[in-house]
Amino acid sequence: MQPSVKIFTGNSNPALAEKIAKKYGKGLNGGLGKVRIQKFSDGEIQPVFLESIRGDYVFLIQGTSAPSDNLLELLLMIDAAKRASAGYITAVIPYFGYARQDRKDKPRVAIGSKLVANLLTSAGANRVITMDLHAPQIQGFFDIPVDHLDSSAIFIPYIENLKLENLTFASPDVGSTNRVREVASYFNAEMVICDKHRKRANEIASMVVIGDVTNRDIVLIDDICDTAGTLSKAANLLKEKGARSVRAFCTHPVFSGNAYENIEKSVLEEMVVCDTIPIKQGMSSKIKVISVAELFAVAIRNMHENKSITSLFIHSHRRGD
Repeated sequence: MQPSVKIFTGNSNPALAEKIAKKYGKGLNGGLGKVRIQKFSDGEIQPVFLESIRGDYVFLIQGTSAPSDNLLELLLMIDAAKRASAGYITAVIPYFGYARQDRKDKPRVAIGSKLVANLLTSAGANRVITMDLHAPQIQGFFDIPVDHLDSSAIFIPYIENLKLENLTFASPDVGSTNRVREVASYFNAEMVICDKHRKRANEIASMVVIGDVTNRDIVLIDDICDTAGTLSKAANLLKEKGARSVRAFCTHPVFSGNAYENIEKSVLEEMVVCDTIPIKQGMSSKIKVISVAELFAVAIRNMHENKSITSLFIHSHRRGD
């Protein structure tokens, strides 16, 4: 007899967790499992599962965006599930925080993403499902399996429906080049690069465009939009260089600082994001949200049934293949 699937959520993104449970459907009585995240008066967190999970496949949906309580909440939920004799524990992390700290790029800094990987493993997670890591090599920081989903699977149908005449893809920085090239190759479209130089974190000193964008309909693609400074500056520069229209697609809407104001004031036609992180609705008319719920639900189902998740990636659906 195959173990039951039970899906629980923390407080980081309960709306997305509800959608995933609903999309998953079968085998879930009443959707999400019952868990209470209680806090002591000093802020100490204590998760309590309110139903038996002995021997079950347990999926804990919890992003690790700021504040750091979200990460600690996930670690404690994993530990509680392990001590409750869960059969297999999977941490479903729509947005993997601390992924930007993936290397020692200056003296005396932490490699935060490696530390988080160690913490998740030590807490008792058997597997991780996440989406669009800032650096794909972070998968190698784990000694447990990592299913790394790709938002292109939901962005591509949206882009196809736009029916843009002179479609050209743009990378807002050199670090996103591989991600953008993958999507551009699907459409057999050209790509350009916006090469930026930073003074310090979240502050751009200069930016240049590598490639011709005259009379082109530009689609910028990135994994994280924090203050929206890079995307806004790239969009404005592309427009100055002769682009006919500029749109941005970004997986994780961190949206800190003046992000909403930067997006609203930019030349972007629209900013399309995923619901991996909750956003403040109505802060900008240019922001459109696409849900990743079905993608994660299929990944959970296939994992439970020991099926491949290759079909969820765009390289399995290349035009002409």
